[in-house]
Amino acid sequence: MKLSVVIPVYNEASTVGEVIDRVAVVPLETEIIVVDDGSTDRTMELVRARATKVRYVHEGRVNQGKGTAVRIGLTYATGDIVIIQDADLELDPAEYERLIAPVLRGDADVVLGSRFRGSNAIRLKTRAQNRALALLTNVLYGSRLTDVTTAYRVFRRELIQSVRLESRRFEIESEITAKLLGLGVRMVEVPVSYRPRSSEEGKKIRWTDGLAAAVTLVRWRLAPLSSFAAVRAVRRSVG
Repeated sequence: MKLSVVIPVYNEASTVGEVIDRVAVVPLETEIIVVDDGSTDRTMELVRARATKVRYVHEGRVNQGKGTAVRIGLTYATGDIVIIQDADLELDPAEYERLIAPVLRGDADVVLGSRFRGSNAIRLKTRAQNRALALLTNVLYGSRLTDVTTAYRVFRRELIQSVRLESRRFEIESEITAKLLGLGVRMVEVPVSYRPRSSEEGKKIRWTDGLAAAVTLVRWRLAPLSSFAAVRAVRRSVG
């Protein structure tokens, strides 16, 4: 079993090196795929210094958004399982084994790392915003999720590569959740630890991204199933 770790990154010089180092020592067979989204700081210098640990690096010339970086990274994944890893150290690669366990056992096709099922100290504002999006998701798709904006998402590779994605920014997370729920895949949550950072420390998501996430959830609930993916391929992979 090989794990593909897709790391979208934009101006994360303070943390990207440590993230790669932590992923590299995870006791699993891994391939690290870094997609730089037009960084203007020392991010790529630090990535290049770890060339022996990274299988593939895509260097974007301009900033296009996290969604674009994730979509690019997924095309290069060759592992049996894929996980998306942010480059900001809010989430810990040491938890990979717990995250992929439901897929390995055959209990799930997709795993979301829930920050709200653990004992994390999360600001009230952040918790309220995420609960509102989780409620919207659960009403629209009949799910029972607690964290729909989590950055930790685990997939069987052939499944996620069959889904047609188009988001460019942070709403990629809502698009992925909406389309996979719409396709009826087996999705579970696993508690994860979370160390939030502030905007002063480099956090880039804004309240407008929450609004975009809500619009995305509604949009794909109303869209025809055939627009999600090569539907037959997805159904074969989850059957």
